[in-house]
Amino acid sequence: MDLTQMQKRAYQNKVNHGFNITDVPKEFCYLYGEVAEAYDAYLKGKDDLGEELADVAIYLLGLSEILGIDLKEKIEYKIQKNEKRVYKEVNGAHIKIEGDNY
Repeated sequence: MDLTQMQKRAYQNKVNHGFNITDVPKEFCYLYGEVAEAYDAYLKGKDDLGEELADVAIYLLGLSEILGIDLKEKIEYKIQKNEKRVYKEVNGAHIKIEGDNY
């Protein structure tokens, strides 16, 4: 299954179970909550970290479908854009110095 199919299935699951598909701010809050759960699993060394990260991805896929964004297309574009960027390390931080003209 490719990412586009996963996006549609994540959304359809929301529809099938009567979950939110209209309140976008609420979906962002749910996504934030899933990231927090994944971070907590990481901090505590829990065995379900992978499952928590999957929940993050599923919420992101569902939100993307709600918003009509082809996440696969956007990820591919952004990876290519990031690969062309040039960074300079300044005081331990990587600062982008060129590469946004993609």
